[in-house]
Amino acid sequence: MKHFSYDEWLSYVKDEVNGKNREELESHLYTCDQCLENYLLAVSEHESSLPVLSNEDSFTDLVMAEVSKQKEFSQKPTVLKQPVKKKKPYYQQSAFHYLIAAAATLLLTFSGVFQSLATYASAIEAPQHIKEKKPTVTEGVIDKTFAWMDSLEKKEANKK
Repeated sequence: MKHFSYDEWLSYVKDEVNGKNREELESHLYTCDQCLENYLLAVSEHESSLPVLSNEDSFTDLVMAEVSKQKEFSQKPTVLKQPVKKKKPYYQQSAFHYLIAAAATLLLTFSGVFQSLATYASAIEAPQHIKEKKPTVTEGVIDKTFAWMDSLEKKEANKK
């Protein structure tokens, strides 16, 4: 984002900026807080050089009278048309969507789909009662020892 300097804002306040730059400065002023601060500083510095109004009420009345004149000249007799609201088709209305959702829910409920899902979920969540029994290290050593002894006995028996 391009920021404008304090001097650029001061020249804007003094009305020393051409039309294109003026529009660019004004549109930037709406979006940038940093430049808004510079602009307000420039206005407060230049405020002392502005003419002082002796009678503020009469000035306001004159301005409002000019605004009214400008309004009268720019207004043309126009017929106000009410915008025609097009009715949405039934399938684009939210009530139709709620009706479809309710019908689908009832259909799935009465067909037993939810019951089978609940049964399946409970079967998955249920703890497994049948666990593989892992032998302890001691039992493993004893089993291997007996297997070794059995193999020795078979060798002795084969020798006889």
